[in-house]
Amino acid sequence: MAIEENKLMEQAGELLQKYYGYPDFREGQKKIVESLLTRSDTLGIMPTGGGKSICYQIPALMMDGLTLVISPLISLMKDQVDALVTNGIAAAYINSTLSGREVNERIRAAQRGELKLLYVAPERLELDWFRDEMANLRIDCVAVDEAHCVSQWGHDFRTSYLSVAPFVDSLPLRPTVAAFTATATPQVMDDIVRLLALQEAKMFVTGLGRDNLAFSVLRGENKKEYIYDYAKTHANEAGIVYAATRKEVDELYSQLSMKGLAAGRYHAGMTDDERESAQEAFLYDDVQVMVATNAFGMGIDKSNVRYVIHYNMPKNMEAYVQEAGRAGRDGEPSECILLFSAQDIVVQKFLIEQNGQEEERRHNEYRKLQLMVDYCYTTRCLRSAQLDYFGEEHSDEPCGTCSSCRDDREIIDITVDAQKIFSCIYRMRERFGASMVAGVLKGSRNKKVLQYKFDQLSTYGMLNGKTEKEIVDMINVLASEGYLELTEGQYPVVKLRPLATEVLKGGRQVFQREARKASFAASSSGSRSSHPRAEVKLSATEVTIFEQLRLIRRELASKEHVPSYIIFNDATLSEMSVHKPKTEFEMLRIKGVGEVKYRKYGQPFLEFFQNREGDSEGGGTDDGYYEMEAPPEDDSNLFAYYEDHDK
Repeated sequence: MAIEENKLMEQAGELLQKYYGYPDFREGQKKIVESLLTRSDTLGIMPTGGGKSICYQIPALMMDGLTLVISPLISLMKDQVDALVTNGIAAAYINSTLSGREVNERIRAAQRGELKLLYVAPERLELDWFRDEMANLRIDCVAVDEAHCVSQWGHDFRTSYLSVAPFVDSLPLRPTVAAFTATATPQVMDDIVRLLALQEAKMFVTGLGRDNLAFSVLRGENKKEYIYDYAKTHANEAGIVYAATRKEVDELYSQLSMKGLAAGRYHAGMTDDERESAQEAFLYDDVQVMVATNAFGMGIDKSNVRYVIHYNMPKNMEAYVQEAGRAGRDGEPSECILLFSAQDIVVQKFLIEQNGQEEERRHNEYRKLQLMVDYCYTTRCLRSAQLDYFGEEHSDEPCGTCSSCRDDREIIDITVDAQKIFSCIYRMRERFGASMVAGVLKGSRNKKVLQYKFDQLSTYGMLNGKTEKEIVDMINVLASEGYLELTEGQYPVVKLRPLATEVLKGGRQVFQREARKASFAASSSGSRSSHPRAEVKLSATEVTIFEQLRLIRRELASKEHVPSYIIFNDATLSEMSVHKPKTEFEMLRIKGVGEVKYRKYGQPFLEFFQNREGDSEGGGTDDGYYEMEAPPEDDSNLFAYYEDHDK
């Protein structure tokens, strides 16, 4: 059996090189591919950009029948199928954008065995005629993408996902079922296994930690100024800015556009045509920064997003990790920045109340929101905090790249102030929220403070040297560090936890970093050198080569009518810039250049390097290559000159 499995994996590795241009599977991918090739139901939890699709696409090529992929969004299907066809793999999708005749043609093609993968939305499985047509096909595997949507405790619950299990049961021969998602708590994982009726499922959690992403939580920033300054500084990089409401999206988009930045916007208040046009502009690099609500992104496979900024705190950690994970899918260093303010909590509570959910689900949403607030206040390593949330085992070593790890402010002893806060909460009988506690400690003459006679407490006015906001922030930090508990619900109450009792009894000290005197950008500039994006990866000459390669790629993408990253992603172009391949053998050793892609797109890149080799004989830079010349006035030769930063 082991020999047979080894042969299957050897064949899988050959296909990976041929179609995708990668010499080896990542460790997490390898285990999942092995599981599917031995026809085991499989659940894979892999981070966004971790290569989930390869895990079922390679087995699909090795199976005799069809792999049916359940995908939640039209744009996601199109993106996946475009990439597969570009790689030379027979794939198609069926969705509402097609005419009845086109749908029938694709089903007939599947029946003739001309397709290896067919993508459909979960709603399609509820149609009697579609189920009848699928019963006439040999379906070897059903791959369920974004599988967390099947759970009401997931952050994108979609009732149509509940039709997957009945559909699988209705097929004449039960196929292997594979489920994939980027984020799932243990509760959601249990739901996926149960509701998709996975049989003796093998489960693989490959970890959320992506070393190329640097996470930051910034408090007290002027958010609009920060967004503009950041987008301007990174004007030649693709980025996404998420905002909580349509109004905020429109305001940010107008600000960026009026100041001359190539920006787009996306939210549910726009027409279908407007949203589609905005998405296409972003995918094809016509706009560099997309300002959007969380309606944007699940179907975006764009690999070269260099930053994701959250203008507001998201509703829960699952949503945040998935949205932030859309940065750096190509493995290149990227930033994930969360701009937090106390008003974000008010907005999210309002949205929870507006959803009209049943009590149990609303209660769960408030619990998750409080955990998200704790994350925004924590002084711990942010990556460790994320892994703890999802129940993943990890080392205690800090990541070294998040805003907490890079925070070089002095650590001070705040035990006495913490004792005053804990004592006040105790004397208020743990029945009030953070704002009320802060008012008492500040010495407020607020009507409620006087009504409850809290001005007679011994702790009244004990922190009158601080603002109420500063005291509330301290309470939230202490809650995030496990000293206090904030109850679930729209109006959380502050309660003491065992650690606080230890502090009150003098058995434990409390430490905190000193308060910021200026904005993060100004005060921590000295520590930014540890940020991955601060590292110089390419020499000046290599950067010039990289930009010229982007131009060649853009021209090819325009002819093929596909986004540039479908041709080759930025990581592949970076590797070309360093290794400068001049033969077919050397080109095929570049990660991301498979045999099929080389035959379709490799020649212009190969000729570019061969021509540079000839140029170098006449002199040039120290490494034998000329720096890029200034473009001619008519910018006529797009293959030789880099035009307008590839906007």
